[in-house]
Amino acid sequence: MLKEIDVILNSTHDATIAVDMNGNITLFNKAAEKILGFNEKDVLGKHIEEILPSTRLPYILETGESELNRRQIVSDISIITSRMPVKDEQGNTIGAVAVFRDISEIMDLNDEIYKLKEMQSLLEGIFHSTQDAISVCDENGIGVLINPAYTQLIGLSEKDIIGKPATTDIVQGESVHMKVLRTKKPVKDVRLKVGPRNKEVVAGAAPIIVDGVLKGSVGVLHDLTEIKRLNSELMQAKQIIRNLEAKYTFDDIIGNDELMITAMQKAKQAALTPATVLLRGESGTGKELFAHAIHNLSYRKYNQFVRVNCAAISESLLESELFGYEEGAFTGALKGGKIGLFEQAHGGTIFLDEIGEIPLSTQVKLLRVLQEKEIVRVGGANHINIDVRVIAATNAPLERAIEEGRFREDLYYRLNVLPIHIPPLRKRKNDFYHLILHLIKKFNQEYGRSVEEVDIEALNKLKTYDWPGNVRELQNIIGRSMINMKYSETIIKEEHLPKLFYNDKLQFNKDSRISSRIKYENNEGLKEIMDRLEREVITSALKRNNGNRTVTARELQVSVRNLYYKIEKYAIEI
Repeated sequence: MLKEIDVILNSTHDATIAVDMNGNITLFNKAAEKILGFNEKDVLGKHIEEILPSTRLPYILETGESELNRRQIVSDISIITSRMPVKDEQGNTIGAVAVFRDISEIMDLNDEIYKLKEMQSLLEGIFHSTQDAISVCDENGIGVLINPAYTQLIGLSEKDIIGKPATTDIVQGESVHMKVLRTKKPVKDVRLKVGPRNKEVVAGAAPIIVDGVLKGSVGVLHDLTEIKRLNSELMQAKQIIRNLEAKYTFDDIIGNDELMITAMQKAKQAALTPATVLLRGESGTGKELFAHAIHNLSYRKYNQFVRVNCAAISESLLESELFGYEEGAFTGALKGGKIGLFEQAHGGTIFLDEIGEIPLSTQVKLLRVLQEKEIVRVGGANHINIDVRVIAATNAPLERAIEEGRFREDLYYRLNVLPIHIPPLRKRKNDFYHLILHLIKKFNQEYGRSVEEVDIEALNKLKTYDWPGNVRELQNIIGRSMINMKYSETIIKEEHLPKLFYNDKLQFNKDSRISSRIKYENNEGLKEIMDRLEREVITSALKRNNGNRTVTARELQVSVRNLYYKIEKYAIEI
């Protein structure tokens, strides 16, 4: 029987120490050995206080009272112990026993649990306070957790989501939770419509994996309406800033083709000098972009950048707009006169676009500005000194204009100090792909799309075209192609390219035969017939060139100024 008791005592995880009425150790089991670091044979028969000075077993022997579940530190070990007297049949105390266990691990575990609770509280605080709409589902796709931002966004309560399939709130599109559970991979930027209000959102989700086992999915929704609003506000803010300074830098110019790189290198060199620059190239090649970039790289970048479209201002007003006028200079002049664009650009840069359209009378004054660095207002006599860097641009052959007497040769040499030729799009086919990706990114923001790429067939089709409108025309075609795409499509294909793109040449041939379809009206003379025909030809050409006046003027072999006059004369609207 004693042997069985000994086996039991040495098998238990609780440490047990027993002493006789004199305080000598009579029992010291295996668990006590492990906790206290003594061997049974070394301690049996010794007084308990020799082994454990902090023991309270002598007190138990003296009082005959028990002490239960007391915490005690023994040799840096935290234990929980119960001490009880051992009595004979007459109730006399004949010994005492202590039963205890090491609770150090339990205490460490308790600390970890406390820290986990702190972390849980912190995460719950973040989860419930964040403005991101978050939902969590288990491995079976059942909703287990959502935050207040989620209910506010989609318009459903917790009871509508918790315990329900992850597809419950989806109105249009595939649940990101179910896709994550199926693929075990994160998904992002998925457009969905959710909730009873058909809220349009962008969703992302990631798997919850514990020890290599998929336990669920966590998803985040972003209100696309709010994103669009914020993007609109950002664009407005950028526009306000851009109205105060030049908009673009050389980083905004897309070009890896050798001809384009050469043009940019020359422009960067020109930016570091005060010399007059003449930008030459077809309409839509990016002459204004270069002008902005040159200004922003120059020492004048913190001063005014003034853009003037010389072809868009009527001949009678151009001189007064450029140089200003004094009070009473002409009928309708403002009281006190008006400052000209050259004066506004003082200390900065003036960009004269379509310089070839300036009339000869104004060319004389412009030459004086370039030579003497001074202007005289219309109707005035005082010379006003100005410090202005001139950047001019033209798509017209100025040399031919000189031969025809429409442009001053001396002005030409003053302007042509640093000529920079910007290549047309048809000569930089290597830039097509990068330009298209840049335009896709631009229109994604404007149209709220998520187009990613253009396929090789569509790219090759675009490369076969001559692009008379250059980058401006390419921008028009890419924009229309993206409009032709479904919201779920992410790659521009040949089928998305506008049909008019294929039929441009055919359309032009039809227009060239317009004279064969002239209709004669009653009491209509030759002048009326010619005016009507001219209006039809100009209207058709403008439509074909997407309203681009410069390309239309070149196609019809008239000056841009003459085209503007005829558009106004016939009240043509595009």
